Amino acid sequence: MSRPVAVFVSYRLGGTDGVSIEARKWEWALRELGFGTRRVAGELEDGVRPDDTWLAFLAIDPVEGAVVQADALAAALAGASLVVVENVCSLPLNPVATRVTTDVLADHDGRVVFHHHDLPWERPRFADVDDLPPRRPDSLHVTINEGARRALLERGFDAYTVRNAFDLDPEPGDRDATRALLGFAPGDLVVLQPTRAIPRKNVGAGLGLAEKLAERFAADGRGVRYWLTGPAEDGYQAELDTLLARARVPVTTGRAPRPRDGYAAADLVVFPSTWEGFGNPVIETVAARRLLAVGHYPVLDEIVAETGLELLAVDEPDAVAAALRDPDPAGFERNLARVRAGFDLRGLPDRLARTFAQVGWERW
Repeated sequence: MSRPVAVFVSYRLGGTDGVSIEARKWEWALRELGFGTRRVAGELEDGVRPDDTWLAFLAIDPVEGAVVQADALAAALAGASLVVVENVCSLPLNPVATRVTTDVLADHDGRVVFHHHDLPWERPRFADVDDLPPRRPDSLHVTINEGARRALLERGFDAYTVRNAFDLDPEPGDRDATRALLGFAPGDLVVLQPTRAIPRKNVGAGLGLAEKLAERFAADGRGVRYWLTGPAEDGYQAELDTLLARARVPVTTGRAPRPRDGYAAADLVVFPSTWEGFGNPVIETVAARRLLAVGHYPVLDEIVAETGLELLAVDEPDAVAAALRDPDPAGFERNLARVRAGFDLRGLPDRLARTFAQVGWERW
């Protein structure tokens, strides 16, 4: 008997965005459960594998001349035991891709998981969208937080929460080489914001904390550097340029060679977002045993309430400065222990299997 096949469909896969990262983990987990996997996307940022299907019209911003190929999408999904739709039918960032994928899935004979990282009512510009996610039989709706699951239930969807999963015992990054590569002095206090630059990431608050820390560490003779990893998106470039031009501390932009190198090179991670579907840097920072100062957003409240994480606040610079001067290694270990039960990547295959069983999908 041939093994079942799961096909992942997304705007983009293989990159460093949150959807791509979590889709990669799900792909690994499904393989652990005995599936073969293949991918269909408008962008395949880690290169096209032999069993991938690249359909340019699916990209968030399709290349000029991209042709809508509904038949090609249907052919790529044909014979799949399971189709995993990663946000294409959750958030209409490319309305044409969303509509065509929805139509193709309506005619597809097989099981579908809609893996919702975001939902339209969570974004003001999509507040009028009332036909997503699709209502399709033999489908499973999976959210990455409880708030989204409850919102789906209120709209008449049966939904299940499978939170993002993480390697909680990562290989250490290379602190010294990364700091040297980015031009940080040995004594610099590096404040890392590992996000893109868009309004809800609240770059101003992260930079503002770095500036306040510079005032508090000036007498110690320590310089403070603010480091933003991601580029500007969603039309935010002009505002970002103005913000960084006025910065009162040196600013570095761009990614480290590997994410773990970024965390290793930092002395403090800031995550001042006002809205996130999840917020992966929170758990990644815990796994890296780094100090973390956060803003306020609903899913973080959910995570903290469930785990009891001890976090610093971006609007309390005195407390952050005190923690930097006198780090608490035992606190890092307490936080790590608190996230193991619900967020360890090694448990993801079992969490998916249990979710499938809840809707009677034990056999493939």
